[in-house]
Formats: sequence, structure tokens, C-alpha cells
Amino acid sequence: MAVVVVESPAKAKTINKYLGDDYTVLASYGHVRDLPAKDGSVDTEHDFGMTWEVAPESKKHVRAIAEALKTDDTLILATDPDREGEAISWHLQEALASSLKKGKKVARVTFNAITKDAVTQAMKAPREVDQALVDAYLARRALDYLVGFTLSPVLWRKLPGARSAGRVQSVCLRLIVEREMEIEAFRAQEYWTVKAVLTTPRGQDFEATLTVLGGKKLQRFDIPTSEAAEIAVQAVRSRPLKVAAVEAKPATRNPWPPFMTSTLQQEASRKLGMGARACMNAAQRLYEAGHITYMRTDGIDMAPEAVSAARAEIGARFGASYVPDSPRIYKNKAKNAQEAHECIRPTDMGLSPEKLRAEEDQRRLYDLIWKRTIASQMASARLERTTVDVASPDGEVALRATGQVVLFDGFLKVYDEGRDDDGDDEGRLPQIMAGEPAEKKAVTPDQHFTQPPPRYTEASLVKRMEELGIGRPSTYASILATLVERDYVAKDKNRLIPQDKGRLVTAFLTNFFRRYVEYDFTADLEEELDDVSAGARDYKDVLARFWRDFSAAVAETADLRIGEVLDKIDEFLSPHLYPPRADGSDPRICPTCGTGRLHLKTARSGGAFIGCGNYPECRYTRPISGGEEGAGGERVLGTDEAGNEIALKDGRFGPYVQRGEATEDRPKPDRASLPKGWAPAELTLERALELLSLPRKVGPHPEDGEMVEAGIGRFGPYVKHGSTYANLPEVEEVFTIGMNRAVEVLAQKASRGRGARTVAGPLKVLGAHPDGGEVQVMPGRYGPYVKWEKVNATLPKGMEPEAVTLEEALALIAEKAGKSGKKAPAKKAAAKPAADKAAKPAAKPAAKKAPAKKAPAKAAGAKKAPARAAKSEE
Repeated sequence: MAVVVVESPAKAKTINKYLGDDYTVLASYGHVRDLPAKDGSVDTEHDFGMTWEVAPESKKHVRAIAEALKTDDTLILATDPDREGEAISWHLQEALASSLKKGKKVARVTFNAITKDAVTQAMKAPREVDQALVDAYLARRALDYLVGFTLSPVLWRKLPGARSAGRVQSVCLRLIVEREMEIEAFRAQEYWTVKAVLTTPRGQDFEATLTVLGGKKLQRFDIPTSEAAEIAVQAVRSRPLKVAAVEAKPATRNPWPPFMTSTLQQEASRKLGMGARACMNAAQRLYEAGHITYMRTDGIDMAPEAVSAARAEIGARFGASYVPDSPRIYKNKAKNAQEAHECIRPTDMGLSPEKLRAEEDQRRLYDLIWKRTIASQMASARLERTTVDVASPDGEVALRATGQVVLFDGFLKVYDEGRDDDGDDEGRLPQIMAGEPAEKKAVTPDQHFTQPPPRYTEASLVKRMEELGIGRPSTYASILATLVERDYVAKDKNRLIPQDKGRLVTAFLTNFFRRYVEYDFTADLEEELDDVSAGARDYKDVLARFWRDFSAAVAETADLRIGEVLDKIDEFLSPHLYPPRADGSDPRICPTCGTGRLHLKTARSGGAFIGCGNYPECRYTRPISGGEEGAGGERVLGTDEAGNEIALKDGRFGPYVQRGEATEDRPKPDRASLPKGWAPAELTLERALELLSLPRKVGPHPEDGEMVEAGIGRFGPYVKHGSTYANLPEVEEVFTIGMNRAVEVLAQKASRGRGARTVAGPLKVLGAHPDGGEVQVMPGRYGPYVKWEKVNATLPKGMEPEAVTLEEALALIAEKAGKSGKKAPAKKAAAKPAADKAAKPAAKPAAKKAPAKKAPAKAAGAKKAPARAAKSEE
């Protein structure tokens, strides 16, 4: 039997089902070898020789394949049909070299879909490992290694706090940072438009926008103020209007091509909210299950048999009118070796999404792929676009209305591509005829402001990288994931926001390694690697040329001082670090001493911050992201008794108050987030100081003397005793709660945490009952109560537990006993003749001892239960 090796066990299981017992199908579980994570793994002095080692977790998989080859003479490498798949096959062949001696055969097969037909056909056309594709892989891996292991140490030495830099990741990060800088530098410009709701003679309304004023065609900013807008409104209102022209033009919309990797990631982000990595994981499982073709491809062409199947499915589902006269052919723009691959499509056009049995994320992604594929072969949509011009007889004002009508939906019946930024769709217009009057129903001005460019989403960033030729489809998901994992970028509502670390790294690389984060340089290098994969260029020549210049650039930074690096970065990031102040003063002048200039500095902890140049005389500092008064939402509230400045700031997780500023000795100043419901604009110094004083000491617990505290945590306001946390219903109670209320809340939490009634310690012992036994004031789930033996009487509303007297308690107990039918005192039954007492000498002592033994047991449980409850609070 031949030994067939694929990457994953899921793929092995599916293929084994198609090949049967004549083959042994095993999984390599991805790559089996890699470059060791240490210097020297790529030897730049000796023709870029590479040292490879089998990963510890891969040794058992290589061993299993070697064992199978002892009884089989043929090794068939059936890894994925791309550069990475070719590399896995090459690594396997190299790692198994000792087992492949003595005439054993090695064959490489590829298939674009895991179907029985595709797999069996591939087995009939074996070939050797494609060395050109392997060389392209080797070049990429060596480049990434050389950049990472050469540039990252420079970052660590010259830019404390930075983690690492990658060849393509750094360019992608630059895109995100520069977009954010564009947004920060943007200044909104006001402009106005005028709209009118007009009515036809048949009583149908439509909306039109003012396009001509004073006989002149309006440009975007020709109505700059509300006063100018009101003049325009009056000009429209004071004139009769009639329809000057109605123009209807037919239009056609053609379907989108089927998916390739980048467009699939974009649409999955827009329509399903899937990140690039989640999208590719779901697609991988669909591919291994045999439902879709290979999902890492630059190709958009479709196999002829798939086109025929799609056209047949369209006719059967929607009718002949939805099938175009001839098949649609999509031409590929890709230039690399992956262009030979098909698009991403279903392997069986008849398997509609509702029939697919798979996990939810796979089913949703398959639904997207199926619809896009079917739509790509459907008839075009036919539209009618209508433009209506309405004008005054004197020509001083004119308005325009536009709309469209779908005459035949075509492919839109199944699918339309999403957009990152939705615009207004043109609506349908009523019947309007030239020459008829247009009555004015309403004329209104609308204020607008120009908008900054939007932050990148994963979809729009992938699209931009594709346009620039940066990276390749198979790398996009890992690039984005790496940037987030390194804390260079954060995701908020699907938008990518650069973090301070990311800004610093970009500033450093842009100033000292600019060539290597240039978009054109990175795209040109990608083309050279594509030439390698096509066999048109030697990969070692590419490496030698890159390394010669790159190593020289690294050497130039050897003598750089950290201060020099920080000055360059400070200048590059100055619009972000020193935003304009509301009063127009120099944003780089220290707000504390008034003479020192602010500079970017580094702390011993490795982080960066903004500090005054007059240090140590002036110790003013602030975080890189922290704004000053008048910028970033900060407001100085005053100072505390020690002279520390108390400020309200706007942070990543919302508004907070801060005492003092970060210093080299104290990099983390006191901070407290504003509780939910607190309006930042109404915050006073007194309230800020109360927040900063939390947690507040309530007092020692009456049972064990351990301090009870009140504070505000991640789950809201609470009281704490030992390891027990109990929630408070209102934030304000944190500042006012007393010991009695705190003990009650803690006892209630203990009872809920243990799932049984808990005997807590008394709040107060009032004295002895006339019939024997203590009368106590106890904390309860529904409020404090007085207790005697088995009678519990709730304190009336307004009666404070600490003020209850014994006489009041006796009255409450007697009343409670009477209502419940109990004979008060319940203990009178014990007053029996001496003869009875002698007859049962052990009964009474036992009755007295039982409660005494039971109560401590419950009390012990009460201490354990809060610990369990505390876990759910933390």
C-alpha cells in the first residue's frame, strides 16, 4: 500500500474514504520543520544556508510516517496546492530522507477540491516536488527570519517597550498608523444643503436638492453658514417651481466575480462580522470536509464543469430568464504562481446552504460562498435611472431629484456585495412629467460637516493591502492577528485603532528604516518572490541583494543614542503627542512650571511617557495617550491636601479621575473610573476625592474583628469582609453604608452562596426573656429582626436595630407568637412536676445542648460559603 501524507487528520479522514484500503493516509499536522528561534539559523556568510529542525510536537508524526514506509515503497505527498503546501511536502521529503532510501518512490499530487473525482484524478497524475515553489518559500522564510532577528534587537535597544518587527506586518502597521494620523490632522469644514419636499399634481411627494442658486450651479461649500442657508431657503420658498426636464436612462449591473481569498475575507468581515482568521478557519474546515474548493487562491476563474453545474442550478431554481445566453468568463489579475488555482466555490452546486450539515460559522460562510458563486453566473440586473430637474421660471433656483427602478433583478435576486461605508440608496420616484408644476410642501436647510477618512476595518485593510501588492492572501489573517497580539493595534467595533506601541514602532521604522516600510519597496519585493516561484529568478540573488542593503541600514543605527531616537520619534508624532490647546498656547510648554518644554521620554519599566524638560525641578509627566486640559477631554478639578493635582481624564475605557501624574519613581498614579451614571461634566473635586479614597473602611466586623470595606469593582459597588464580596444596589451606598447594613448584606450573600439558611452573629444582645433564653437582634435577608428561641419578629420600618430596647423586643415577640398560633412562651411546657423531671433526666440537658452544638456548625459554614460566592464576584 502507498503512504499518502496530508496536513490535517480531518483531510486524511476524508481522503481515506475516497481511496479505500489500498492506501495508508496519514497527517503531518502542518509543517514538521522550521528554523530554530536563534541567531545563525540563516547563515548570511555562507550562501544563506538554513538550519532546520523537526519541532518536538512533530517528531511523533514523522516517526509514524517512517514506520509506515517500512512496509510500503511509495510515499505520496498530497499537501495543499500552493507555495506553503509545496514547502510542507519538501520538508517531509527532507525529514524522511533516511527512510526513503533503497529504491522507495516519492510522488507529489495536488487537487483543488477534496472530492472523490478530484482525488482519484490527482492520483493518476503524480509529479515531483516543484523546486521553484519551494525556493519561493525559502526566500520568504529567510527574509522574514532576517528582518525579525536583526531588526527586533535594534528595537529593544533603541526603543524600550517595543516588542518586535516583521517584514510585512510593519508595513501593514504603517497603513493603520498613517490613517489614524490623517484622522487626527483632519479639520472639519461646515457646509449646508437645502432640500425640498415637492408634490406632483397627482398628490405624490418626492424630495429634491437645491443645485442652482442665483443662476449659478452650486458647489459643495457654496453655502457655508446657517445665514447663507436661510437665504437659499427663502429664495426657493418665494418662487414658483415647475418640472423642467425628466430623463430616464436604462442601466445594467453585472454580477461580481466568484470569491478569491482576499474578497472572501472582505465579505465575511462586512456581512458576517468574521475576522480574517475566523474566516479562514471556517473555510479550512469546509475545504477539508469536501464542501468547497481550496480557499487560498488569487484566482477567480471557474472550471468549465462547475460553470455548467452553476447554470443548470440557476435554471432549475429561478427559471431560464436568469441564465445568461453564454457562460460568464472572469479573467484573473494575479501574476504569481497561485493564479492557476480556481476560485473559491462549492464543489457541488446542488448542495444549497439549507441542506449543509455543519457548525454555524461554517454554514454561514458556505451560504456566502454558494450565493456569490451562483450569482456570478446569473443574468445582469436591468435598471432605469431617472433624473428630474425642477426650476423657477426666472432660472434663479433649480433642484434635482434622482431615483432608480429595478426592471429585472437578475443576480440581485441572490446576492449583492456589501460595502464598508453604506451610502444612501436612490429610491424610486413617482410619475413625474415635464412642464407640470411642483408644489412646495417643505423647504429645509441641512447642516453638514466634512468627515475624516474612516479607520480601517479588516475588510478595507485587506482590500488596501491587495491594491498595494503587499503580502499575499494566505498571509493576511496572520498579519492582522499578529498586530493585535503584540498590542500594536486594537479592534473596536470592527475598526482597527493603533496603540501607542504601534505608533512608536512605526515612527522608529519610518525614520531609521524608511525604505523597508515603503509600500512600493514591499510590493516590488513581492513581485521578485513571484518571479522566483515562476522559476524566472534565483532566490539566493534576491536574498543577497536585500541583505546587502538591509544589514548596512542596521549598522548605521549602531551608534544611535536613545535620546536621538526619541527626538526623531517625538518630532514625527508631535501632532498626536501635542494636540492644539483650547487657549491657543504652545502645546509643548509644560502646564505645571510654564517654562519647560515637553518631550518624549522612557521609563525604567520600559514604557514611554511625556515629561517636562526641566526635570528634576519640574516633575510633570503624563501618558502618551493622555491629553492636557483642553485636549483629549481632560479637566483639572483642583488639588488635594498634599498639593497633588486631581484631574478628570478620558481614557480608552471611559472617563476616570487621576491623582498627580506618572513619574519615573511612580509610573502608575492613583486612578478611579467614573461609576455608571456619573456625568463627567458634573463631577466636582469633592466627589473625585471620594472616588480616589476607595475602598473605604467601614469598621471591624462584630464577629471576628476583621475590617469590613466598601468599594467599587468591575461588577459594581460592593462590601467586603475577608474574601467575601457582596454587591450593593446603589453606588452612593458605598460612601454612606454603616456596619449594621454591611453585616446584613454580607449575611444575605453568605446565605445565597451556601444555598441554605445561615445563622449569623447577633447585631445586639438585649437580655434574658422572662421565661429563659436570650433575646437578640439579628441581621436578616429581609431586614433586621428580634429573635427568642424559635420566634422571629421583624423590626417595624423606621425602628433602628441599635435603638431597640428589651421591652420593645418582648412586645414584638409576644405579638408574633400570638399571630402564628404559638403559645408564648414556648418554653412553659418545660415547667413540669419534679416527678416528671426525674423520670426524664437526660431530656432537658439534651434539648439545651443541641442548639449550642448546631449553631457553631452553621457559623463555620457561613465563613466558607462567602469564599465560594467571592469567586463569582471577582
